[in-house]
Amino acid sequence: MIERFLHHVRVEMPAADETAAAARERLAAKFPRNAVRRMTHLGMLVGSALDGVALGPDDAVVLASTFAETLALEEFLGSFPSASPMLFQTSIHPGSVQQVLIGRQQPVSRLWPCAGRARLVEHAMLASLLETAPRVVLVGGEERGTWTLAHGVASARSFAFAAALTGDSTDAAGRVSFQSNNLPDAACPTLEHFADALAARTPLSWQGAGGAFNLEWL
Repeated sequence: MIERFLHHVRVEMPAADETAAAARERLAAKFPRNAVRRMTHLGMLVGSALDGVALGPDDAVVLASTFAETLALEEFLGSFPSASPMLFQTSIHPGSVQQVLIGRQQPVSRLWPCAGRARLVEHAMLASLLETAPRVVLVGGEERGTWTLAHGVASARSFAFAAALTGDSTDAAGRVSFQSNNLPDAACPTLEHFADALAARTPLSWQGAGGAFNLEWL
């Protein structure tokens, strides 16, 4: 079995009707003034979830998102047929947690970006558990789409989470683990479901990748 212990868990769950502009106003004080105008909605949500985590150069970061900067992409595509160079630049801007690290001028040992749908949480958990850094910070989230939602290529909710994982059980809030077995794979929780479990401190378990994943609270 491989396991790590949770020492920081924070989830950003904005009101369902909160706009990106409203989130920017609500969260602006958490970031350097000159950085706020360049940050995406997801970047600000992830940055808020990371509030209180002093990342270091020996830490590794795992990022999980299916759709990433949805709103920036929507705005760029909306500028067609006269594609906007400025909106194109924004659409390929560094992703959420990278914006936070750049704003902090904070190097880390490794960044593992994970994307996908059905088994995204599983991939991010494996990356976090197999990473050799003493501390791994698992972050994830989505932006609520507008017109892209009707096409099934956006999240219906905006949310973000951050969890710091180490091998030290002292004063840990919870534990994540993987135990290999020969049982068939079962449904993996979605990223949204995983964020809800972190927010409510509810346990999770599922079968996949040749073993059992568990999230439990201590």
